[in-house]
Parts: sequence; C-alpha cells; structure tokens
Amino acid sequence: MIVEWCTQFLDPRASKDLDIPRALIILNQPFSVSLLKTLWATSEWHSCADGGANRLYDVLGTSGHPDLRNSDIKSRFLPDMVKGDLDSLRDDVRLYYASLNVPVIYDSNQDSTDLMKCVQALEEKERLTGREFEIVILGGLSGRLDQTVHTLSYLHKLRKTRKRVFTVTDDNVGWVLDEGEHLIHINHDVLGQTCGLLPVGIDSTILTTTGLRWNLDNTESSFDGLVSTSNHLVPGQDVTIKTSKPIWWCAELREH
Repeated sequence: MIVEWCTQFLDPRASKDLDIPRALIILNQPFSVSLLKTLWATSEWHSCADGGANRLYDVLGTSGHPDLRNSDIKSRFLPDMVKGDLDSLRDDVRLYYASLNVPVIYDSNQDSTDLMKCVQALEEKERLTGREFEIVILGGLSGRLDQTVHTLSYLHKLRKTRKRVFTVTDDNVGWVLDEGEHLIHINHDVLGQTCGLLPVGIDSTILTTTGLRWNLDNTESSFDGLVSTSNHLVPGQDVTIKTSKPIWWCAELREH
C-alpha cells in the first residue's frame, strides 16, 4: 500500500479540511506571524506547550506588522489550552490567557516533555469525540540541539500510534516516513527547491525515489554512509519514496 502525504496546511489559500481535522501545537521557539496565520487558519484545535504561549503572545504584539494594527489581535488567536510544567510561562502571559478563560493546565510529570503533554491532551480529546487529528507542531527543529533531537525521536516513536505528525519552522517542514512506499504531493508554490532524506534513529535503510534531482535506486543510506541532504525537488513533479526502514523527510519552505 502506498501512503500519500499532502502539506495543504502550509498553503495560505487553503482552509480547514473538515474531513481531516488538524491540531496545531506551538512550541517555545520563534516563528513568524505569516506562518502562524497560515497554520492557525488550517487547524481546528490549537494548543501551546508551556513557553509556546509566550511566543504566541509576543509575536502578536510585534509593532509595525500590517496585520497587527487592531488592538484585539491577540484575542483573535486564543489557544484552546496552554499545558506543561509551566516553568517557562511568564506570569503576564499566564494572567492574560487565564483572564480570557483559556485553560492553563499544570502537569508536573517530569517523565514527559511539554510537547508530549499537549499530545496527551489531544489524545484525550480524540477519545471523547471519536475523531482522529493530524498534528502540526510549530517549532521543534531549531534552537537547542537536545530539544531538536527530542523532536526527531518523539516523531519517530509517534509513527507507531499516529498516522500523520508534521513539524514546521519558518525554514522547513519535516516528518517521519515509515517503512514502505510513499507518495508526497508537492505544492511547488509553497515548498522551495531543497529537500533531504535523513536516516535518523536507524542503522541504515534502502531507498528508491522519483521526483528528485538526484534520485536513489535501491541505495543504502546511513549516518556512516550516504545521507541525501541538499537534494532538489523537480519542478512540476511529485515525489515517491520507498524505504526499508523509517526515515525523516524534510523540505524547505518558500518565503511567506
């Protein structure tokens, strides 16, 4: 069976897809207003992982941005919850969201990260509603290396229990392809030229691809050997990937 992938949520012209409910989790890393607006509009449920609420609050207060002239801009982007151990959440941000009845939930469990706590909250919502959400994580691939590695590791593990989890920054989008065959529908208006296949969390994999400038044909990829970085998407073409082990796929974003 070929697994199909689409990054419609990155297209500012798109809207919520009622057939594919989508959840946005905002992490404590910088992002642009334009990316936030796109991801927010194409998501149904929004949460902030601890200090991610600081980022949301602060970016919406950026002076000089044409979309931020209305004083009520922050109230137009209210998350459904803020959750974490709250060691990074500023007092002024906590008070602001609490005053607008946004649940600010303290979870002291030190065996789970703030991202994991938000995913657990979403899974509880799924159990109550009987609906399964795609997850889009805003952040997670920049900043501290240990946090980046956690994101890589966590999504690698989530592939076993969830169909689709994406992580997005202003520079790129990435997700884990499980072993098997995949078709990635490429929106060339949104994605830039450069892409990569990263053998993270595995000894090696065998890759066969189409739609890339430098395709792989039954080629072994590993940290000790070949890693397909700085590959290029071919204009007008989608990408197919066959992999014998789970692998990270990433592609750069055009300026937005």
